[in-house]
Amino acid sequence: MLRGFLYLVAIMDWHTRKVLAWRISNTLEAGFCVDALNEAIHKFGPPDIMNTDQGSQFTSFAWTNRLRSANVRISMDGKGRFLDNIFVERLWRSLKYECVYLHAWETGSEARDGVRKWIEFYNHKRPHSALGGKPPAVVYWQRIETTNPDQQVQRVA
Repeated sequence: MLRGFLYLVAIMDWHTRKVLAWRISNTLEAGFCVDALNEAIHKFGPPDIMNTDQGSQFTSFAWTNRLRSANVRISMDGKGRFLDNIFVERLWRSLKYECVYLHAWETGSEARDGVRKWIEFYNHKRPHSALGGKPPAVVYWQRIETTNPDQQVQRVA
């Protein structure tokens, strides 16, 4: 975009890397994050654990209260520890280099549409080596084993 910033939140299943829900906002208020969380819980059920960074939207009463009301355990990365949430950080990197940096969107609507198309591609067509070359949605719905049988990652949104 020529002017301003947009903020993106994604609710991801860590085991399969599938983006379950996402939202874009022009503010960092918690509402858009809670909306994405509500969509993920409505469509896929509550996770056992929700891991996030310590951003203000994820420490807000609205976010933490919604998780508590769904009996979801809250986990937060250590301060400055991006590796604690490596799957989401990798999603951001891929999204930026494969989509955002390749376009000069002029409006928030154009950006939202471009991100929507990329997330559909990411979930349904983009192969992942950790998933045996399958896209996240295929692994999510078929519930197949990952290529690393020693991996004990709990299903988390």
